[in-house]
Amino acid sequence: MWSVSDEALLAGLASGESDAAVAFIRRFQRRVYGLAMTILNDSAAAEDVAQETLARAWRHAGAYDPRRGPVATWLLTIARNLAIDALRLRRADPVDPTALASLQRISAEAGPEERAVVGDDAHRLHEALRALPEDQRRALVLAAFYGQTAREIGESENIPLGTAKTRIRAAMIKLRGSLQMEDDEREL
Repeated sequence: MWSVSDEALLAGLASGESDAAVAFIRRFQRRVYGLAMTILNDSAAAEDVAQETLARAWRHAGAYDPRRGPVATWLLTIARNLAIDALRLRRADPVDPTALASLQRISAEAGPEERAVVGDDAHRLHEALRALPEDQRRALVLAAFYGQTAREIGESENIPLGTAKTRIRAAMIKLRGSLQMEDDEREL
């Protein structure tokens, strides 16, 4: 099987290697679908988002810049953005935050392997989020999970737009560093 780096698989995907494309999809399909399912709580919509995510990865593989983060982060960011767009299209009125919190539950239809992967990733993310300062954590959660813009966060938190942007960015940098450090430790 393909025991090469994510970057090598993405390069193979970009160059049209069918074996690399299959390996890339197999490596990431569960994580992409799991993220979309977490946000949308609708298996059909999550499948559509996962398919579009992988299609965009194929179309834009050449635009990937390894200096900006790992392939998984790049791909899951695409999935997250597409899922939030799909969620926004589905709802015309605001959603109660408790309803959005319920989206974080794992589907009852998920198999044991999917539950383990999603559960492990969710636990790692939860622990990394808890380590962030409260103001940064709140800004990041509002942006990432509730789909609010920096302007909306600034207005709801009664802070300047620049402060909202700074909090989101600082939280993302700390979160990425924390998760990357944990990934590096796992590889050792």
